[in-house]
Amino acid sequence: MSTIFTTPPRPFDITALFPQLAPLARTATRLHPRPGSPTVHDSSVGGPLLWPADEPWPYCDEPHNSRASLWILSPDDVRLLRRGRAAAAERMRRDPEAPEWTPEDLATEKRIRAGRPWFDGPIPLLPVAQLYARDVPFPCPPDADLLQVLWCPFDHEEAAHPRTSLFWRSFATVAHVLDAPPEPPIVQSADYLPEPCLFSPEQVTEFPNPLELSDELRDQLEDMSRWETIEPALYSSYADDPGELYLNNLCHAPGWKTGGWTRWSPTDPVDRTCPECGTEEVPLLTIASSEWDGGSGTWIAEEEQMPQPPRPLGEPDGNFTKIDITGGNNLQLHVCPDSPDHPHIALLQ
Repeated sequence: MSTIFTTPPRPFDITALFPQLAPLARTATRLHPRPGSPTVHDSSVGGPLLWPADEPWPYCDEPHNSRASLWILSPDDVRLLRRGRAAAAERMRRDPEAPEWTPEDLATEKRIRAGRPWFDGPIPLLPVAQLYARDVPFPCPPDADLLQVLWCPFDHEEAAHPRTSLFWRSFATVAHVLDAPPEPPIVQSADYLPEPCLFSPEQVTEFPNPLELSDELRDQLEDMSRWETIEPALYSSYADDPGELYLNNLCHAPGWKTGGWTRWSPTDPVDRTCPECGTEEVPLLTIASSEWDGGSGTWIAEEEQMPQPPRPLGEPDGNFTKIDITGGNNLQLHVCPDSPDHPHIALLQ
């Protein structure tokens, strides 16, 4: 685990204003991923996995679209670009008059943008996340205490996002760890290669999206007169649409997390029935493009309220994992609460 992060208290107690919400509260665990150097024994994003040496590494053997990539990159290309942009940000932090790009930077960028040859064959999956149950609460099979999430770093025809695979295991049964797992020779996008990060888990309370509330309660949330009893300075910026105050600041936390409620945006609620047993699946892991955005600033950790060092060029604030799902969306994985090893559902939200 890394530095501790603390979510500020919510602007006010929403259940005091709407008591009907109290029984709907759920606990979510914000993961607060931040760049680090995880090992196979850590819960992490993009870190090495505790993968058994005698277990074959998973591959995606379906066709991949060469026209989906603006320029074809290898994982090492992506890392080289990121190092250059981080060095540029640090250079400009030390000297605001320094050039954004050095001749060496430009030469490297030009060489990489020339692209690599297309690879037409099975693609090794990329590690996305590893969660130890000792660190992070999440639903898991009775004989498992470790979840490993991998994905194919390409979009597929049925979905405009990477296809995820879940692997459950007991970490005590892994006697020998695979030292050098294979990497994809190319990736569709730099946004699909996670930056290694460590977690700082923190539990918070969430409530349902307005679209999952009863019509009566939804109407109450939109009733401006009910909101006028709260702090005027907070309410005034949402006076024309108090439902946005609930959605952005009180409903569910942004960023990487386990549990909580399903986030619905840009789509309305859809069926989450387990394809194997018919039970409604529940949120397992949210893979987020950012820890916050322009509408969710009240969720920024107290430790990060002060001005932060400049981000690498072209990267938005809060994008610590360097993952970007279709331009800023989330990929929320759902599992069957009765049997988490049943097929999971991935929702783009």
